[in-house]
Amino acid sequence: MNDTKILIIGACGQIGSELTLKLREIYGTENVIASDIRKGEQDVFKTGPFEIVDAMNYEQVEALVNKYKVDEVYLMAALLSATAEKNPAFAWDLNMNSLFHVLNLAKDKKIKKIFWPSSIAVFGPTTPKQNTPQYTVMEPSTVYGISKQAGERWCEYYFNKYGVDVRSIRYPGLISWKTPPGGGTTDYAVDIYYKAVSDNNYTCFLSENTELPMMYMDDAIRATIGIMQAKAEDIKIRSAYNLAAMSFTPKEIAVAIAKEKSGFKISYEPDFRQAIADSWPSSIDDSAAANDWNWKPEYNLENMTKVMLENLSK
Repeated sequence: MNDTKILIIGACGQIGSELTLKLREIYGTENVIASDIRKGEQDVFKTGPFEIVDAMNYEQVEALVNKYKVDEVYLMAALLSATAEKNPAFAWDLNMNSLFHVLNLAKDKKIKKIFWPSSIAVFGPTTPKQNTPQYTVMEPSTVYGISKQAGERWCEYYFNKYGVDVRSIRYPGLISWKTPPGGGTTDYAVDIYYKAVSDNNYTCFLSENTELPMMYMDDAIRATIGIMQAKAEDIKIRSAYNLAAMSFTPKEIAVAIAKEKSGFKISYEPDFRQAIADSWPSSIDDSAAANDWNWKPEYNLENMTKVMLENLSK
């Protein structure tokens, strides 16, 4: 396993930066090549091979695959929900063309395995909100969600038509102390911890009772590596697996923070992101992931809050 050569595209992003370091721990520093359109997260390019690459440029991606004799690609480059709404055409180009490039490299047997992240953004206002099933109505109302839903269909198509070993999970909102918020609708749940430490108050861009599925980053990284290390025959779903850990509202996270930081205050000024959040589920059924490749979260709101505040206070 430790001879596996891995390329991470979008290694400086919120997930990519932490995923890169974890994969280097497991597979060895020289076997995990980080790449992004520019240098960003210092640990990523100081701890191992780093290359500048444009995910939308097939020749550049192919050249990296050939140079390092890459076996597996983790395609983490994307424009997230709130940012994508400001530039829909570019978001579509980036999110779709980068995926096609990697799928085609696998179709042509130049790489063996792909991880591509999907999101709860594939769901929409007509999706059942509570305990959203693995298979359900998907009518996304954002550019990000549309691109992720289309991507899921293409992943499944390339698996069925060409035998491409592509694996995916629908991330809920992700929370980490290591990287600042990156333009997602669920990023209030990252920003609130930063502001709790710096100002002891927070103005939230969602209303107090907006319940959304969330996950601590360590769980997301474990799930990502877990699905990639699972046996191919155990991966029964080639579009994307539902993934869940906890669901909470801004009011509930504020209460959890106030238990750890006395005097913490929250106020609410909902903006355009409220409509995006309202179109998403409030809780997720991830029993397929649990059954097929033994997925199980380790963090809930309470222990995550302790870890977030402890680390940000340092």
